Amino acid sequence: MLFHTWPFLVFMLVVLPGFYALRKTRLWLPWLTAASYFFYGWWNPYYLLLVVYSTLLDFCLVALMDHCPRTGQKTDGQGRGEAENHKLGKGKGIFEFMSFGCSESRWGVLKVAFAISSTSTVGCVAMALFGLPTLRPTMVVMSLILLLMALGALYGSRRIWLLISVVNNLALLLFFKYARFVMENLNTVFSSLHVPVKLSDPSTLMPFGFEYLLPVGISFFTFQSLSYTIDFYLGNVPRERNFVRFATFVCFFPQLMAGPIERAKHLLPQFHKFPPVRLQNFTDGASLFLVGLFKKLALANYLSFYVERVYDNPKAFDAPALILATFAFAWQIFFDFSGYTDMARGVAKLMGFNLILNFNNPYLATGLGDFWSRWHIGLSSWFRDYVYIPLGGNRGGALKTYRNLFLTFLISGIWHGANWTFVIWGALHAAGILITRELERSEFYRERIPRLIKQVGVFSFVCFAWIFFRANSLSDALLIVNRIFTAAWHNPQMPALMLLLVALIWLYQFCYESRFRTILQNGAVRVGVAILMVLYLCLCASGGGAFIYFQF
Repeated sequence: MLFHTWPFLVFMLVVLPGFYALRKTRLWLPWLTAASYFFYGWWNPYYLLLVVYSTLLDFCLVALMDHCPRTGQKTDGQGRGEAENHKLGKGKGIFEFMSFGCSESRWGVLKVAFAISSTSTVGCVAMALFGLPTLRPTMVVMSLILLLMALGALYGSRRIWLLISVVNNLALLLFFKYARFVMENLNTVFSSLHVPVKLSDPSTLMPFGFEYLLPVGISFFTFQSLSYTIDFYLGNVPRERNFVRFATFVCFFPQLMAGPIERAKHLLPQFHKFPPVRLQNFTDGASLFLVGLFKKLALANYLSFYVERVYDNPKAFDAPALILATFAFAWQIFFDFSGYTDMARGVAKLMGFNLILNFNNPYLATGLGDFWSRWHIGLSSWFRDYVYIPLGGNRGGALKTYRNLFLTFLISGIWHGANWTFVIWGALHAAGILITRELERSEFYRERIPRLIKQVGVFSFVCFAWIFFRANSLSDALLIVNRIFTAAWHNPQMPALMLLLVALIWLYQFCYESRFRTILQNGAVRVGVAILMVLYLCLCASGGGAFIYFQF
């Protein structure tokens, strides 16, 4: 269900009045959860099971983790065990030995968890051995997950619960997003080495013969759910005891498909009580939605016509067309993705909820580090907090810092898709960060080089990297790079209106980050811009289409 389609309008005409009608009851939150599940299930009801499964498992894992002490922490049960140990004069107290460091009440919960997990493991193993053939691969995976849960309950280990969450979420992501890519590459390697092995297509592992598809938004809701588990383990957020509230956090429909990736610390508290009803929420929400709609329909879709014509057949175009198509794609993906998040923030604001800012004029960045603090902020901060810092961050010297930066950006590239083009795109940004990091931190760069030159340099590098992001294949990307530097210079046949629109938006962004910002924020100017956008949408907007980041 796309934001710019009639089904979504009908959906909102039902959900929004129902949400406010239930504001004085306890049903507003279940209504929001049901609406979010319906929104996702509209695409494919079967894959809604993945969202429910991931949500339920992480909720239970954190609940069980809450029944285990932190490292180095002694519970009351341990204290009693040590006192009994002292009386008996033995090396290990009886209670401590049985509870593995948990209190009596907590150990009771873990015993129940151990019994259920163990029994379920046996049942899944039996189904894996003797059940329906189409269910056997799924039952093998479930057996492993349940076995880990039994071990977590047996040893009362917070780390095992965290490990299960990480393994489960990443396994879902790896299977649906990368299994076919890995299979194809391994088969190519086996064939070149003349090894008589051929891996089966991952579609053969689907239960009941369901179609093997990439679930929309899987990279987003798995990361959002996983971040809650990690944050609880680190002590950054309290445990959420209301399952419906946690389910709403994971599947909140405005940002479910393509972000922004929210954190429990920011979004979960907003679901604890009905948000205040303010007129400003409606005006701000409508304004954000209009801006996002304009970016998508009037700008991104219009640019896509030229980009697709050139990139779908790069051999037929010379250097100017390839350069301008790359330039156009840079703005297309910005308008498309930031347009989605603007609409998502607008829909959330209509209900009184605040989502994080995901884009902050990234093409005005004066360095690559600055660019990544402005582009896809939810994902960039996620990789910073859960990949870069756990790897060691900037601790341990320059060499380890560069290693951690390189790995983080490489993983970020892989996150975007199962293709070598994304791997190279991530590696290019990693190399750019490593090469320019010290330069960007120097006084010479910050004080001596004009701001405009820095912005043009960063934008040029980002555009070059976009070639690998957009190209249909690695061979196409290399062909485009080669032809940009070697092909003839002829008329690129690029519509003047396209250049004019991009120039106006770029100029607006420059003004927004200058002393003229107060003029742009004037009420009359904002109303005038809104009227112009509505007129353009009514008279000139192109047809709709899926958002680019839905494929990630």
